[in-house]
Amino acid sequence: MPPLDKRSAKSFIRTNERIRAREVRVIDENGEQLGVMAPFEALKMAREKSLDLVEISPNAVPPVCKIQDYGKYLYEKDKSDRAARKKQKVIVIKEVKFSVTVDEHDYQTKKNQAVRFLGDGDKVKASLRFKGRQMAHRDLGYKIINRLIMDIGDAGTVEFMPRMEGTTLHAILAPAKKAEVQQPPAAPKVKAPAPAEAEVPTA
Repeated sequence: MPPLDKRSAKSFIRTNERIRAREVRVIDENGEQLGVMAPFEALKMAREKSLDLVEISPNAVPPVCKIQDYGKYLYEKDKSDRAARKKQKVIVIKEVKFSVTVDEHDYQTKKNQAVRFLGDGDKVKASLRFKGRQMAHRDLGYKIINRLIMDIGDAGTVEFMPRMEGTTLHAILAPAKKAEVQQPPAAPKVKAPAPAEAEVPTA
């Protein structure tokens, strides 16, 4: 048995002699259906064209294989996978820290940071840590975090409401989903009145 191609091992794609099914449904290099046959028959046809037999739908019954250039197939697959990854938005959780004694200027600065992070599509973890005797005034911490939620408004949605973990109070805010902008309905066309016919004086 030929050694397993490293690319095949990475992508778990069976090719040629490694296809184990008793019978397979075969597609040729032009996309034409060749029917169901034994793998060795399909492999013989692929070898005659200097191509490979590639299992493209292993979970089908019977599995579907295609006669094609395996190297080109991997290249195209890798290219499409990279394009799909580029379209994916990686969501990062950015943390904004407050204190029970936060002043108004510092609060506004951090609130604006949170709004900017949400606008960039990232989640925001708003946290407030109590120190020493501040634990006796947890209600002040809740007021600050709840005020932040109210001030952010439509820029974000609450994913986790404020809650305590040890000596830290925190909440998670997620970016608001962009609502589709609805186009206002077109104004109905008003048909212009026909010009009045001039009256012809009678003798």
